[in-house]
Amino acid sequence: MQKSSHNHLLQRLEELNAIGVALSREKDLNRLLEAILEAAIHITHCDAGTLYSVQDDDTLHFKIVRTKSLGIAIGGTSGKQVTFPPVPLYGPSGEPNSHNVVAYAVINDKTVNIADAYNEQGFDFSGTRKFDAANHYRSRSFLTVPMKNHEGKIIAVLQLLNAIDLDTGEVTVFSNSDQHLAESLASQAAISITNHALIDQLEKLFEGFITLINIAIDEKSPYTGGHCERVPIITMLLAEAVNKTQDGPLAGFQMTDKDRYELKIAGLLHDCGKVTTPVHVVDKATKLQTLFDRIHLIDTRFEVLKRDAEIALLKEKIVALEAGNNAPAACEKACRERIAQLDDDREFLRKANIGGEFMSPVLQQRVQQIGQYRWVNEQGEESNFLSQEEIYNLNVAHGTLTAEEREIINHHIASTINMLEALSWPNHLKRVPEFAGGHHERMDGRGYPKGLKGPEMSIQARIMAIADIFEALTAKDRPYKEGKKLSEALTILGRMKLDQHIDPDLFDIFIRNQVYLEYAKDFLEPYQLDAIDVTKIPGYTP
Repeated sequence: MQKSSHNHLLQRLEELNAIGVALSREKDLNRLLEAILEAAIHITHCDAGTLYSVQDDDTLHFKIVRTKSLGIAIGGTSGKQVTFPPVPLYGPSGEPNSHNVVAYAVINDKTVNIADAYNEQGFDFSGTRKFDAANHYRSRSFLTVPMKNHEGKIIAVLQLLNAIDLDTGEVTVFSNSDQHLAESLASQAAISITNHALIDQLEKLFEGFITLINIAIDEKSPYTGGHCERVPIITMLLAEAVNKTQDGPLAGFQMTDKDRYELKIAGLLHDCGKVTTPVHVVDKATKLQTLFDRIHLIDTRFEVLKRDAEIALLKEKIVALEAGNNAPAACEKACRERIAQLDDDREFLRKANIGGEFMSPVLQQRVQQIGQYRWVNEQGEESNFLSQEEIYNLNVAHGTLTAEEREIINHHIASTINMLEALSWPNHLKRVPEFAGGHHERMDGRGYPKGLKGPEMSIQARIMAIADIFEALTAKDRPYKEGKKLSEALTILGRMKLDQHIDPDLFDIFIRNQVYLEYAKDFLEPYQLDAIDVTKIPGYTP
């Protein structure tokens, strides 16, 4: 008999060790709390139990409730919310709530083992009696164990109910070995809960730092800040669509929760290097913009030239009047034509300054010709109408950025990679620099900063490349353009697929699964949501 009892205790200790290992592996808090309670019920052979959490407001909240014989399962993964009111540790006047056994265990930091609640003196079990009457149940033995973290602070309470005699099946008291096992389990469980809380706090702190970086970028440029928030959303939408793909070249792509978190962090940090990019370059809305748009200075020069034309006409009239003649009509006509030409030139430069259209060689030559006009500058010196730097900016063929400014913008990705690679990443986030740093690479190897080709890039980096481009095309908060309509954006993306810029298989999934539409419903303006005929999207393979 003694040997049988010894073997039984050894088996329970082995179960306790196995439970400890299982608890250390659980990452979801709800499942962890549920596993703790169910393990305690199992190892002490009891019928029911409740797990309470200790809150900062000195109350105990019901987290998980289980009663096997009544089929009661509340909280955790049961799908049923706990509605019981919290248990206060102290009364209205600050007196300890010693009549409640759970509160008493916390206040006094001690395990409470009760043989029969109905016969126990000093505790209020009126609520227990009401529960028993309503459910035709009889609560007898109670074992209440505080759970302390590594700092000795009680963070939760384990309360077990109605120990079962394995030989008779009857309700019995919790033995000393039951209590020791429950206390050991509570100690291990508290460590698991604490570790989970610490990991959660560290993740929140880490994400808080990322938010600070994006706020800093946003303070420099609200346009870029919004971009940093939206690209991760498109990235995750497309990644989930790829994850669900059952056939084709990407059918084998699968993501775990850790993979998802890693990609989310990479998306949030994909443009962190823009903290180093000068604001006047990031926010350059027109070709002549620096701290202000210099087109207004050129407007003033045109007014000076028009004034000079009018003054020249008036001088000719004075000479003619002094000679007793009328001013020749040819002079009047030449002046009107000159002023009309200047107005036309001014409108042309204003339009060129916007950067919305391609500057062909013919248009660039016209800028050069206007630049050769002569005027008297603010120093009273005769000079060319436009400086070489102004001509250079106005003749940018695409967009508003010069080659040097484009290089400055492009450098942000090198800064991003350098910043991210300087960090000591944990194993589950080690690929963040590669994911974030690859969104400007191209399938044909003509991207930057490393000139990687498609097979040299992770699928996640290729996903982010599409997300980055699509967001930039449809963004409605850029200073230099309106957000494009869906049909325009998808047409451009399709041409990029044909040009071997973006991953062709990812593009097809982006269209086929209507990832663009899922994003557009929440983030685009109504005018952008035009009808999409997928058969007209260049390069799309249904």
